[in-house]
Amino acid sequence: MLAKRIIPCLDVKDGRVVKGVNFVNLRDAGDPVELAAIYDREGADELVFLDISASYEGRATMVEVVKKTAGEITIPFTVGGGISSVDDMKRLLRAGADKIGINTAAVKNPQLITDGARRFGSQCIVVAVDARFNPAWGEWEVYTHGGRNGTGIKALDWVQEIERRGAGEILLTSMDADGTKDGFDLKLTRAVSERTSIPVIASGGAGKKEHFYEVFSEGKADAGLAATIFHYKEMTIQEVKDDLRGKGVEVR
Repeated sequence: MLAKRIIPCLDVKDGRVVKGVNFVNLRDAGDPVELAAIYDREGADELVFLDISASYEGRATMVEVVKKTAGEITIPFTVGGGISSVDDMKRLLRAGADKIGINTAAVKNPQLITDGARRFGSQCIVVAVDARFNPAWGEWEVYTHGGRNGTGIKALDWVQEIERRGAGEILLTSMDADGTKDGFDLKLTRAVSERTSIPVIASGGAGKKEHFYEVFSEGKADAGLAATIFHYKEMTIQEVKDDLRGKGVEVR
């Protein structure tokens, strides 16, 4: 079994890291370049940088911030937000990103997943899936534009298409759990992990060290992503890893 990864997430808006609850009520959490350097030193396995308002505002990801961040870190670095073409991907990879995260553009044009995987390799393409439980369906629905727009697409169908089209990884965010600190959405994470054979990064809801153990053991996730608890120093990456090792989970 592959070692589990712990990944901090930098949600960036107007050049600052922000964090909210259920995708709203955002508050400032610091400078992305400074935070990235801290997480690299503290033992993060990877870093995810999401320009959360780029798709909604219809603009490209902030290349200069990506360049500066990449210059400060040695760990793999995924960048997403406002990426709508293979040229956008190339620009960010040249700026220092190791992987590209796509969400809204992938839903609008699934061929982008295929084209990106063919051009840069599957390992480079991470498809972010923002999902919320739809009671009428008894299943989860995919949302786009930073969680603003419902798509009518069932998340479990969509993750299978993502894999078919050659993506290397899924970044799965539960909108219901996001920022609540009540724990990852284990039902959603497990359902997605069992539908696909590519790695699933679970996101949304981490509040205690135990939540990471749960998402790996019960949710079958390959990586756990968190923002609030790390940004506001509620716990360190090392504390999470020590707890997991103590419970017999292999971490990097």
